[in-house]
Amino acid sequence: MANVRHRRQERRPVESNVPKSRLIIWEPSEEFIKNSHTINTPVQTMYIMGDLGPSGKLGLKENEYVLCTVRADSNGVIIIKPDFNNNRGAYRVETEGEKREVWRLYVENTSASIHTEEKEREQHMYRDLYTRHKDYLNSLVGQDFEMPPPGILRLIVNGEIVSAQGYEYDNLYVHFFLDLPNSWSSVPFQCLSGVTQTCRTRSLGKEDVAFFSYPFSFESFFRKEDESDGSLTQWPVLYFKVLSLDFWQRYRTEGYGFLVIPSTPGCHKMTCPTWRPLQSGMVAELRRFFIGGAPELEDISYVRIPGTFKGERLSRFGFRTQTTGSVTFTLNCIQHARAFIDASTLKRRRQTVLDQLGGHSQQGSVYNVLEAFQRARKRMQEARETLPRDLINTSESFA
Repeated sequence: MANVRHRRQERRPVESNVPKSRLIIWEPSEEFIKNSHTINTPVQTMYIMGDLGPSGKLGLKENEYVLCTVRADSNGVIIIKPDFNNNRGAYRVETEGEKREVWRLYVENTSASIHTEEKEREQHMYRDLYTRHKDYLNSLVGQDFEMPPPGILRLIVNGEIVSAQGYEYDNLYVHFFLDLPNSWSSVPFQCLSGVTQTCRTRSLGKEDVAFFSYPFSFESFFRKEDESDGSLTQWPVLYFKVLSLDFWQRYRTEGYGFLVIPSTPGCHKMTCPTWRPLQSGMVAELRRFFIGGAPELEDISYVRIPGTFKGERLSRFGFRTQTTGSVTFTLNCIQHARAFIDASTLKRRRQTVLDQLGGHSQQGSVYNVLEAFQRARKRMQEARETLPRDLINTSESFA
């Protein structure tokens, strides 16, 4: 070890790469062991010897044998070899010489048991030691934890792209990014997109599965800007597309998909199906097979609802697609807000943090939908009352 540690690291010709010093010493001396070991704890050793010679030849050195070795270091650790029998079988000690005798050895702990007062004093010392160690750890961690401002929800997502299965070609990789709706913001200089490594598939059952195990992490903040707005709260959306790459560096779009971040904290495992645009005709399939490439979306948010869409109805009439495989995600969602530690909100455990921030959670969303349904029903009844009586009778007869 010492020779290896102090060996000069120089560039030498290939012929002289073999070191001249011996790196392996089969029979190291005690001085070499003492100087070469990094951990050199002082140890005191005591040997319990036994004279196993015949009755007429006692006191000879060749009849002395080591029965037990006791070592004690400076840390207070005592090592006994061999260990106490503890109701197990006896150890065998064979002598050498003309008459080979076999002795049975028992090693027992005959020390007097500790007194009650000493035992209590020892337990008190351990409790004091653990308390000091706990205080030391608390001093390292501190008491001032970072808290978001009042009325703000902090969402941390630690996710993993686990696998992708059911696709046509091999050597898959995933390109993804996080879309933040209104009232959501992210940490400055945080990258909200990423690309996984290229992964080959393996047969698992009837499908070819590519295991990515690609981790990612996002941090975002929610603040309700307009309290009078009765619209539903939108959660961040993770858009992704799966692509394949072959030996000739031809890439093909295998599928598009999206994933809405869950509104409840905890661990979630979700499998999202994907689809890809499809061109009609044999020429498009031949182009995809021979030269790669495929119809792509200019705006990946078109997978769900485009960000530039401002109308009331979104029509995809005439847009041909083909169902492809699916991607499996694992999400660990953490929600952090002052409302969690507010004493007045502890009584309302069924409400989520968005209820406590302003009444815009899933439960509040359901209430908004029910209220909108009641308003629509009331308008329908008012419109029904304005219709002529004979038209109402006609509609009832058809019903």
